[in-house]
Amino acid sequence: MNTLIVIDEEDDWPRDETAYTVVEACHYLTTASYGEDPSIKVYNLCQSTRYQSLGYYVSLLAEARDHAPLPPAGTIEDVQSFSLMHVLTGELSDLIDQSLAHLEDDRFELAIYFGQHMRSEYGVLARQLFNLLEAPLANVTFTRENRHWRVAAIQLLNAREIPSEHKPFAVQAAQQLAGGRKRQHDRRLSLRHHLAILVNPNSKEPPSNEQALNKFVTAAESLGIRAEFITPGDYARLPEFDALFIRDTTFMHHYTYHFSRRATAEGLVVIDDPDSILKCNNKVYLAELLTRYSLPAPKTLMVHRDNIDDIIPTLSLPCVLKQPDSSFSIGVTKAESEHDLREKVPELLEKSDLILAQEWLPTDFDWRIGVIDQRPLFACKYFMADGHWQIVKHDEHGWSDGPTVAVPIADAPEDVVRTALQAANLIGNGFYGVDIKQSGKQLYIIEINDNPNVDAGNEDGVLHDALYREVMSVFLKRIEERKNRRSA
Repeated sequence: MNTLIVIDEEDDWPRDETAYTVVEACHYLTTASYGEDPSIKVYNLCQSTRYQSLGYYVSLLAEARDHAPLPPAGTIEDVQSFSLMHVLTGELSDLIDQSLAHLEDDRFELAIYFGQHMRSEYGVLARQLFNLLEAPLANVTFTRENRHWRVAAIQLLNAREIPSEHKPFAVQAAQQLAGGRKRQHDRRLSLRHHLAILVNPNSKEPPSNEQALNKFVTAAESLGIRAEFITPGDYARLPEFDALFIRDTTFMHHYTYHFSRRATAEGLVVIDDPDSILKCNNKVYLAELLTRYSLPAPKTLMVHRDNIDDIIPTLSLPCVLKQPDSSFSIGVTKAESEHDLREKVPELLEKSDLILAQEWLPTDFDWRIGVIDQRPLFACKYFMADGHWQIVKHDEHGWSDGPTVAVPIADAPEDVVRTALQAANLIGNGFYGVDIKQSGKQLYIIEINDNPNVDAGNEDGVLHDALYREVMSVFLKRIEERKNRRSA
């Protein structure tokens, strides 16, 4: 199995080892042939892994390519949340106390290089933290309060931050790890049927209207699940529940993602799960994923500051420009002319090191196939907003959308449903809405949404109340599966 160490510049890491290959980030991101080999493992040692930096995209695209990156994109997000890190590292509290009990000072820093520490007495602690964080290079700061040690800070390191005297040890640790690794997850399983439905009363574009939310509650109660609405202020209450159903539009660096991560760490059944939020919220990841699995999509160019001149020869005009984390048509724009293109692309690149340019495919409507638990749930036609080229139109007066027409799954084109299932199942087994354009016999996957709309009077136009019972039955099945595993 091949191992790649991905760095920013060629002198950031020695290249004379045989256990791995060293490549620059831009080369890895833009070389399509890497996506053809799922046996590759990626160790991401880039200087910056901040959101939407090149280092962030290395981990994100590595996941799309099944390259088992260290760190995964989820870890990059997790270390930004101090409270979440306490939850994740809490299960190691006894080991931390035992490992650091002999220290006289009340502060200690542990440098972890590919799961190892330079002093053997901290080896077990370093390995356990590595298994939890899945970060190749990390510095963990501990402080002692009331005779107990706790994690005070976690910093992901890059290749340039390793002290020169530690570099040979780090290189040796990387070589030893390159043979393989094992991911470990140990999450508390809950025992009661109590569902939290996360909503935001102040949301202007919620994924479910009030009537639909009430139908979810009724459906849950009919299955023996007590459903309760919670809001962004109820973060600390998550351990009270068995499951979390997010019914607010999800984003990275947003309370919805933090709720999802915390609920997952606490052992709850979660829809939308954090991996689905992370992956569906980034169009760069989705474009790479669809390419890797040869699923139909618009002709797409991954754009950075050095290849803007390639857009017109590759896609022609007009073309569509997309911010990677755009949602509800915000961050998506159409370039009609070269002047338009030259003006809009730099604006989008101010927010992300990579954006997407896609061919423009005008249609009267988009198919939306709702998928849950890896099976189709509903089919709809989303028509374009009046006088606009998108489903949702935003202007100075607010927003408007086109009509939604529910269609029986059996009446939707078979290839549309099949393609939607293939796409959604690449993300996971959660609740997804796959948007597909159909032009003649050709299909184009536009998006995979992790938080699909379910509005009373729209998506439920065929199944009616049965749609809500189907969603709640998935929660019931998963809660009971966890209870059975716990009692086994």
